[in-house]
Order: sequence, then C-alpha cells, then structure tokens
Amino acid sequence: MKTMKQWMKDWRYPTSLLCIYGFFSTVKPLEPFLIPYLAGPDKNLTIEQVTNQIFPVWTYSYLAVLVPVFLLTDWLRYKPVVVFQCTALLVTTAMLLWLKGVPEMQAVQFTYGVVTSCDIAYFTYIYSMVELKHYLKATSYCRTAQLLGYTVGSVLGQVLVSFDLLSYKNILVFTLIITSIAWITSILLPLPKTSMFFHQRRRDGGEDEEEEEVREGSVSSVRPLEPEALETAKGFSTKDVTQNNEQSSFENHLDDVKVNEAAEKQQKNLEGSSDNNRGCGDVLLRLWKDFLQCFSSRTLLYWSAWWALATCGYNQTVNYVQALWEHVEPSSNFTVYNGGVEAISNLFGAAAAYGVGFSSADWSLWGEMALGLLSALEGGALFAMVFSANIWVCYCGYILFKSLYMLLITIAMFQIAAGLNMERYALVFGANTFCALVFQTILTSVVVDSRGLGLDVVTQFIIYGAYFSVIAVIFFARGLYTTLCQKSKKKKQGEKPEDACEAEDDAQIKGTKL
Repeated sequence: MKTMKQWMKDWRYPTSLLCIYGFFSTVKPLEPFLIPYLAGPDKNLTIEQVTNQIFPVWTYSYLAVLVPVFLLTDWLRYKPVVVFQCTALLVTTAMLLWLKGVPEMQAVQFTYGVVTSCDIAYFTYIYSMVELKHYLKATSYCRTAQLLGYTVGSVLGQVLVSFDLLSYKNILVFTLIITSIAWITSILLPLPKTSMFFHQRRRDGGEDEEEEEVREGSVSSVRPLEPEALETAKGFSTKDVTQNNEQSSFENHLDDVKVNEAAEKQQKNLEGSSDNNRGCGDVLLRLWKDFLQCFSSRTLLYWSAWWALATCGYNQTVNYVQALWEHVEPSSNFTVYNGGVEAISNLFGAAAAYGVGFSSADWSLWGEMALGLLSALEGGALFAMVFSANIWVCYCGYILFKSLYMLLITIAMFQIAAGLNMERYALVFGANTFCALVFQTILTSVVVDSRGLGLDVVTQFIIYGAYFSVIAVIFFARGLYTTLCQKSKKKKQGEKPEDACEAEDDAQIKGTKL
C-alpha cells in the first residue's frame, strides 16, 4: 500500500492515466471511412449534402466554443473538461450510430466540434500535475499515446473493412466500448490543485505574490543609519548598552510577536480571498497583457502567421479528402484503403516530427525559406491529387502532404517556444489555433457551405492547392529577405574586428613615432 501511495503521488501516475485516456479516446476505426458510411445505405446521404451542409458545422461550432472552453478549462482545473470531452465523444458516436438525416448529422458535427475544442484540456492538464523538469517527457508520452491511438484505429478499421469482419454499424458499437474505457480513465484522473490563471501556485512557504511584495516593501523601507547616527552610536559606553540590553530585548520580542500575528492574519486573509480576488475580469486583463507581451516579437508573428494559415488549409484538406477519394474512386466499385493511408501518413508524420529533433539546421536562418519551399510541395501534392484522377496518386499525395505539414508545424512550434519571452505556451498556441479557425470559417463559408458558393470537391481542392502556393510565395520571399539580411549583418560583424585591428596598428605606429 505504501508503494502504491508513493507511486500515486509521483508524476508518472497522472501521466500514465492521461496516456491511457489519450490512446483509447483516439482509437476511431470508422473515422477513415466516415464519408463511405454516410453516403452508403446506412445513412443514404449524397456527397454534396455531406460536404456542403454537414461538415461545415464542425468548423463553426469549433470556433464558437473554443474561447469559452479555454477559460472554463482553467477555472474548472482541467479534469472536469477532460471528463466532459469524453462524454461528448460518447454522445457523438451514439448519435452517429442511431440518427439519420441532414439536421441530425449536423448535430453530430456540432457535438464533435465541442469534443475537439476540449483538446486544450488534455494538453494543458499535465503541466499542472508535474514539475517543470518532467514537462518534456510527459508531453512526449502523451503525444505518442495519441499518435498510437490514431494509428491503431486506422489500421484496425482497415482490417475490419477489408476482410469484411464487421459492418460500419458494428464498428461504431465497438468504438463505443473503446471510448467507455477512456471515459472510466478520465474519472480516475486526479484533480489538479493549481491552474494557469484562476488557481495559481503559491510560492514557497505559502506566500502569495502580493504577500511577498508586502514583505519586500517592509524590508526595503528600513533605512540604514546615517553617518551622524553612527558617530552617536559610537559614543555610547558599554555600560549603557548592558543596562538597556534587557529592556530592548523585551521590546524587540514584543515587536516580533506583533509582526508574526499580523503576518499570520494577512496570510489567512490572502488564502481565503486569493481565489475570489482573481475574477474573470482580472483574468481577461492579464490574458490580454500576456498576449501583447508574447506577440511583441516580429519574428514570432511571422511564424504564428504561417501556423494559422497552414493549419487552416490542413484542416480543410483532412476534412474533405475522403470526399475527393470517393469522387475519384467510389467505394462501391473499389475496396478503399483509407485506413491504411491514414495509418501510414500518421507514422510518416510522426517520423518527420521526431527527426527534426536531430537536425542541426539553423532554423532561425533557414526556417522561413523552408516554410516557403515545403509549402510549395504541399500545394503540388494537392494539385497532383486533383488532376491525376488516380486513387493511388491521391493516396500518395495525401501521405506527402500530411508528412510535410507535421514536419513544418513541429519546426514552427519549436521556433515559437524558443522565441517566447515568458512561459505562456498554451496562450500562444491557443491564439494561433483560434486564428486558424477564423480563417477556416471564412474559407468554409465562402467555398464549401451551400449558402456560399457551394463548390464541388474538385474545385475546392484546386483552391486549396492555390492557397498553399500563395503561402509558399509569401514565405519564400520573406525567408530569402531574412537570409540576405542576416548574411549581410554577419559580413559587417566580420569586417569590424579587422578595421579595429588596423586602427590599433595605426595607433601603435603613431605612438612609436612620437
């Protein structure tokens, strides 16, 4: 029992539970075959209804609930939001299994938008439970668990569909069982005592920041003795000091008692009202100040701009790529391999992201140019998917596109985290995600939504390819400009020491002549 209690107090306990939750909550065997399921005899929907009326709801709901969920996550201290996320995932799967019709499937997309907006609770929970020295390991374990869940789900779905082991409906029932395991795990998660804004960690000794400032102010208000006072003190005899020693020590003791009592009262008041004093208005004001401070760097703004723009295009591509595959090769005429393609793309993306850690490239110098060049390859992969009319070319293009995005987003996250002047990673990453959703909402409402242009899936992917081509031109030009500027600075810095040496030699020559 003692060993068990010690292990539960260790950082590995919440990390292990969160990894188990992340794995089972992402095992979704039907997800690679969602459009064949909706367009098949089970739901009997058309591709136009799915792409132009049903899928856009996810984007709108994700954007609408992201900010409230972000604030509730911190206020409720993460765990309730994680439990709510898994509950919403169960409801989404059940609705997808038993409901039919366009309005009902739109409701499914709304609840799934709530699920995805709660991901922020999953990624920030662990930082309130472990110490700073374990951040890297905990983050790596949780990210790996999710990637393994996506991969296992895709492979499992492909096996079940290819060998006709389970129907689409039975696959959803199996998904409900797997998600129930994740829901039980989420309940077992310990509740954090601190959070980023509403429930902040106190300093050592139970002192709050305000209390520490008061103490620092009281210490700094004690002024040193003036020279005249020092001379007067020197004039006191030893006899006078010994006579007044007992009286002064007694007075000092009384003063110490009063100070201690006042400090205890102040500490109790602070402990009782610290949470109440941090109202929603104060938190929002602090968020805004931290936001302005984080984005005061121009370089960070450029990397964040790419993050938002590229994530917008990536989400659109991933959301509607199954519709393109269904258009190129209908599932009724062909045994689809969507699950295998998703599994391979996840593995390649994970390998690309992992390989960045071993790269010795100077991303501060070549990073923006890499964004431009590789974004051009992403646009080329999308164009190849559209104009080839071959399902295998579509599959290969998607694998290349997703792997390049995983590579670039990892570089962007590293550059942004390295350039921050304060530890507000969740705030910056959340702001970038919010901007990406704003762009995605605009693109969806204009291009995809039936109330907008309502374009067919082929035209949509032509626009997405052009979209990434524009991103490539912008960031390649920016990267070329940055590279030239930094090289010219290095040349000037290299010439200055030589000029200084020549000036010193001239001075020495003149000195010898004199």
